[in-house]
Amino acid sequence: MSAQGNHEDAELQPTFAEGYKPTAAKSLDAYRELDKEDESLARWKASLGIGANAPAEASGPKVTVISLTLTSDSLFRPIVLHLSDKENFKKNPITIKEGAEYSVTVEFKVNHGLTTGLRFIQVVKRAGLTVDRLDAMIGSYTAGEAPYRKQMHTESAPSGLIARSGSYTARSRVTDDDKEVYADFEWVFKLGKEW
Repeated sequence: MSAQGNHEDAELQPTFAEGYKPTAAKSLDAYRELDKEDESLARWKASLGIGANAPAEASGPKVTVISLTLTSDSLFRPIVLHLSDKENFKKNPITIKEGAEYSVTVEFKVNHGLTTGLRFIQVVKRAGLTVDRLDAMIGSYTAGEAPYRKQMHTESAPSGLIARSGSYTARSRVTDDDKEVYADFEWVFKLGKEW
């Protein structure tokens, strides 16, 4: 692997608060048995749906990322990037209005078990140089029928003539505390005077 490839992978690794060490992965059964007498832990487990009726572990990916959606007060209709069409993301750049405030929402489904410390990491580059990096906590979730949606904090698009020239490549990744990668894809955008 090239030095550039190693650097890109390093940029897409989650950052943790000083002193924080993710715990080793546990099965649902292990979480059910964990400190049964601890009332606050019991409430946390109940909030995640960890109980006697929780679905059993299964094979296959724990998490399936469905889409990435950009929303803004200045945008008539959200821009939705369905991961089933990710081969076209680089061929068909989207336009983001310069200077606009927008947010990204990740839609995903937990297929089985429990995923802890789910994170969204995104690195934006222009002409090979990193211009923005986002590392946002999504949270911990258990399997369910309905997909989950998590909106990230609001971002501001760059503005000006120089910002509008050329295109930007965003590499987005969804991972967890165990560094299991559930989605890793690139999409391209340009800045324009309008969406």
